[in-house]
Amino acid sequence: MAQLDNVTPLFKDLAKIEHDQNVACHDCSLYRLCLPLGLHNNDLVKLDTIIKRSNSYQRNQSLFTADKNFISIYVVRSGSFKTTIAASDGREQITGFYFPGEFIGLDAIHQKAYESTAEALESSTVCELPFEQMQEIGKEMPQLQIQMLTRLSKELASDKGLMLLLGKKTADEKLASFLLSLSKRFHARGFSAVDFHLSMSRSDIANHLGLAVETVSRLFSRFQEEQLIRISGKEISLLDMEKLEVLCGE
Repeated sequence: MAQLDNVTPLFKDLAKIEHDQNVACHDCSLYRLCLPLGLHNNDLVKLDTIIKRSNSYQRNQSLFTADKNFISIYVVRSGSFKTTIAASDGREQITGFYFPGEFIGLDAIHQKAYESTAEALESSTVCELPFEQMQEIGKEMPQLQIQMLTRLSKELASDKGLMLLLGKKTADEKLASFLLSLSKRFHARGFSAVDFHLSMSRSDIANHLGLAVETVSRLFSRFQEEQLIRISGKEISLLDMEKLEVLCGE
């Protein structure tokens, strides 16, 4: 068992369970997040035979890179990742952040090639789901196919949400919306909705939201002065959820 000292506090309890690479699906604390309900034990055994549980990915290490042949979909087991796409002039746009129980690489299914680069934000692990084998097993498990369609639908909804966030909202609204989105995602994973760890840098947040780094830093400072949030290093507490919701128009 590797040392857990460098694992972020948010995921430390999860990592104690997930760091053992031999944990089967039915024993995994993320089971109900990434797999469909209603699978029988025999189905889980079949599914478990094709899932590859990886070694750790260190901060800045790539899970996959753009234009590489699409082979597998990945589910985050512990830690977190970001995905980026590169423009023709070399500039990068961060398209998403991914946390335990979330799928990475779904957008590669159509083109049969990854359209982005996925990079670890901290020490992280994933489950690898070889797509061809998933298709074969899916013929016997309609629930699995429904789950994949649901995930694809959520990905499309997330893309539309990002377009609205980048195109129509003010800088204040963008940051408030981003923090509330993280809050909901952490809460869905059984973590605190108001106290969590920001594994991404201020620069990453600014890039994702289409803002200048100075603007994001200034907004964090103002939100803290207005007692909407409290920040200590990379730890953040949302002190006034109601005002944040009003600020972002929810």
